[in-house]
Amino acid sequence: MTTTTAPAPTTDSGGGNRPDGGDPFDQDVLPTPPGATSALLRSLLAPTKGRAALTTLLLLLQQAAVQVGPLLVAYAIDTAVPAFRDDRHGPLIAVGVAYLLCALASGVLQFAFIEACARVSQDVLLDLRGRIFRHAQALSVDFHERYTSGRLISRSTTDVESLRELLNDGLQELVTVVLSFVYIAALLLWLDLGLGALAVASFVPLYLLVRIYQRRAGRVYRARSTAIAAVIVKFVETMNGIRPVRAFRREAANDREFAELNQRHERTNGDALLEMARYVTGSRLIANTAVAGIVLWGAHRVASGSLELGVLAAAVLYLRRLYDPIDRLGMFLNSYQSAAASLEKIAGLLAQTPSVPEPVRPRGIPAPKGDIPGREVVFDGVRFGYRTGGEVLPRFDLTLPAGQTVAVVGSTGAGKSTLAKLLARFYDPSAGRVLLDGVDLRELAMPELRRGVVMVTQEAFLFSGTVADNIAIGRPDATREEIEQAAKAIGAHEFISALPDGYDTDVRKRGGRISAGQRQLVAFARALLADPAVLILDEATSSLDIPGERAVQQAMATVLRGRTAVVIAHRLSTVEIADRVLVMEHGRIVEDGRPGELIAGTGRFADLHKAWRDSLA
Repeated sequence: MTTTTAPAPTTDSGGGNRPDGGDPFDQDVLPTPPGATSALLRSLLAPTKGRAALTTLLLLLQQAAVQVGPLLVAYAIDTAVPAFRDDRHGPLIAVGVAYLLCALASGVLQFAFIEACARVSQDVLLDLRGRIFRHAQALSVDFHERYTSGRLISRSTTDVESLRELLNDGLQELVTVVLSFVYIAALLLWLDLGLGALAVASFVPLYLLVRIYQRRAGRVYRARSTAIAAVIVKFVETMNGIRPVRAFRREAANDREFAELNQRHERTNGDALLEMARYVTGSRLIANTAVAGIVLWGAHRVASGSLELGVLAAAVLYLRRLYDPIDRLGMFLNSYQSAAASLEKIAGLLAQTPSVPEPVRPRGIPAPKGDIPGREVVFDGVRFGYRTGGEVLPRFDLTLPAGQTVAVVGSTGAGKSTLAKLLARFYDPSAGRVLLDGVDLRELAMPELRRGVVMVTQEAFLFSGTVADNIAIGRPDATREEIEQAAKAIGAHEFISALPDGYDTDVRKRGGRISAGQRQLVAFARALLADPAVLILDEATSSLDIPGERAVQQAMATVLRGRTAVVIAHRLSTVEIADRVLVMEHGRIVEDGRPGELIAGTGRFADLHKAWRDSLA
């Protein structure tokens, strides 16, 4: 029997990102390293620098064409109209033609700018969605067990959509407002220093208002992003669990919980609208007061003869153009705060590093010794505990010789599945090593490890597509003949051939077109086609009926010969194919021996076997 030392004091293996006892709506917040958000934005925009410069140039030219208009009006009032009265029509005609050409140029440049800007924004969003998807796949299993799929969906949909609104509309508004201010301030100062200085001074209170709005709206939009993520999580969770929802009459309770989440989202939306209303009201008050003061002062100067009427008319037109975009600036700030909150959450997600990283200097699995394809597996002083609890394996030592089939049994929580996950390297031990033919799993390249060690879990997950496609996941380059041979070896060929299109039958979402037992058989065929050195079966026959389980056991006896196999099961009939049985309790091996020897004894396995036999009577 394998022995272990006394368990170490219970420790947490490194707490998660969820705040203990905090607001459940804030559980999707991931820590964002300082500068990660701006670094992400720079990396997204870097490939589009050339096109971004082109869009900026187009907008500069477009704004120049737009801002010429009031100057032409001033020239027309002060020069062209008096000349027309003297029968000199040329100046007025020239003004009309110039105004028409400016309008035409402005429209063409605006069209070109919108098209170029759209291309840049779509490239950025395409890149971002791809990064989120690739990074989410690369993150370790423990991350996905803590961070729900609904929150990942929120990051790649709602949050990316917020960024899209900013790139498509908000940035154009911001650049337009900034360029308008620069152009108009310069032209007003050139037309009349006093009017220009007064107009520029009026931007001081507007700037302070914008700063206040930014601070207040930032908090609101972060809360709104969290609230909508909670709505999506609840919706996805409910729809994925619709069967137990119906079976246990959870509809009313789910309605109440969803209504609470929905009301929270409604409140955060209302807070955002309220902040926007405050900003718009304040900006209009400042702008209208400034325009009224400048017009009155300018009219007084025109009456006194110190200012030409055309200059005042141009100044008023420029002032309207200067202050009209203020409301649009508010819309930009609205989009900016929403996008900033979303980008911060995305940056936090992308900043997460896999807890099971690729090795710096990867090694390959050593060549098999002799004709045995299986490899020796050694658990050397392994300790492990999940983030949310104490140690599952206090100190664990175990050697599995190459080619041996080992059944692991024990009560729920004994550490059986943890043993399998460590061997598949879904997790790394907090201490000690798991060795495959003397090589630490942490030193093996991940593709090499996945080819050498294959795990079939209790949940036989199938992807949308044909039966053949799902089996071929085990070895994508396999021929149709090899796929069918794997299915025959596991006893799945008969039912697959009876499907409407045989191996080309679409199993649909999660394999919903076939039964649970049939899905498990397809998963077995997939694993066997991969031809691994080590095969892990974690409750893999739980969905099969007795005849199906017998058929699988007969196939497995042949297929597993020579390979190292770890079979974890509650059904003790499964251990009949094993060379060796391990009985686990509280992370320790309490019995270790051949099935017949343990059944004949008086230990824990003998009791379990007797209880199982009695249940069949």
